[in-house]
Amino acid sequence: MIGRVLKILGVLLLLALAGVFILGPGMAERDMNTIADAPLPEISDEARALHADLTIVDLHSDTLLWKRDMLDAADRGHMDLPRLIEGNVALQVFSSVSKSPAGQNFDRNSAEARDNITLLSIGQLQPVRTWFSTFERSAWHASRLESAANSAPNALRLVRTPDDVDAVLDARNATGRPIGAMFSVEGLHNLEGDVANLQRLYDGGLRMAGLVHFFDNRLAGSMHGEAKGGLTDFGREIVPRMEDMGIIVDIAHCSHECVAEVLTMARRPVVSSHGGVQATCPINRNLTDEEIRGVAQTGGVIGIGYFDGAVCDTSPAAIVAAMRHVTDLVGVEHVALGSDFDGSVEVGFDTSQIVQVTQALMDDGFSEDEIRAIMGLNALRVIRAGIAPMEDAA
Repeated sequence: MIGRVLKILGVLLLLALAGVFILGPGMAERDMNTIADAPLPEISDEARALHADLTIVDLHSDTLLWKRDMLDAADRGHMDLPRLIEGNVALQVFSSVSKSPAGQNFDRNSAEARDNITLLSIGQLQPVRTWFSTFERSAWHASRLESAANSAPNALRLVRTPDDVDAVLDARNATGRPIGAMFSVEGLHNLEGDVANLQRLYDGGLRMAGLVHFFDNRLAGSMHGEAKGGLTDFGREIVPRMEDMGIIVDIAHCSHECVAEVLTMARRPVVSSHGGVQATCPINRNLTDEEIRGVAQTGGVIGIGYFDGAVCDTSPAAIVAAMRHVTDLVGVEHVALGSDFDGSVEVGFDTSQIVQVTQALMDDGFSEDEIRAIMGLNALRVIRAGIAPMEDAA
């Protein structure tokens, strides 16, 4: 009798564990990547016609983090290939999130806090090598992106050189294919203190990198960390090495001291891939006017996010209000898109509905040329220049 009870309990335990691994990741994403239940403005015929003729570039999404095939239409999250095609996106930057502290918040996080991505890696049954290594997680994310592109070469193509950018744009057709895919990382804690890992990630496709995420690391202080300091000696070694290799430096999440130091030493355009501006949304992750001017002086761009932490709302009008401030302060050539889709955020619309931004820009009085620049041409300029190795760009 006891043996039978133990057998039943064992079966129930196995079923419970199977439920965790099979259903858990999808349930977590549904809870974390949401779309606000708020009405969106009507899209005019003029906006639809202009949007269909735009070259659209988004500087940041976290789709690689989640256990689903990006080539297939999903019933959760914000982004997949069918929705990218419907939104007329020409080039998407896919970021690797490799560490997220428990209790993550905008104000203060410890680098030693329990890591949520460890639990996600195990729960999603990722390769064992990714369970306890941030470097291996990013390497695996890079391989996932490459595998997706290899599986659908007519629909998704990797971007690693300026020529790759041009080849994608030349090949794009009326069906919205192919879409360029460029790999980035959110926080170079994934180097694990080893400079050689930067080359390994570059070989895997890395062409843009944020120095920090939600905690201080060996390179620099985060705006959301404990010390919030500037660049370390290791960080001052890595930044020029990135520029030499053709890896765009991303200051998103950097502390104010980190931002100032990067902008002072920058020899190439710098980006803030996803965020907002203090003038329209006074949250600490967003850029001050002085920092906006500094990014502009490098020739870089500021990718405006679509979530509450970036624009203090999820409406298209709030997104464009931040864009208007940057335009009025330093010029329209320094504004770009940085959605943060699938980044554990709530947004007002998914990738298929980016025409909402086009409509809001029109409603705010931006000209057609300005809209073309914001929606993609500015980002393309910086990407083309920034991913060429320094010796090639000289």
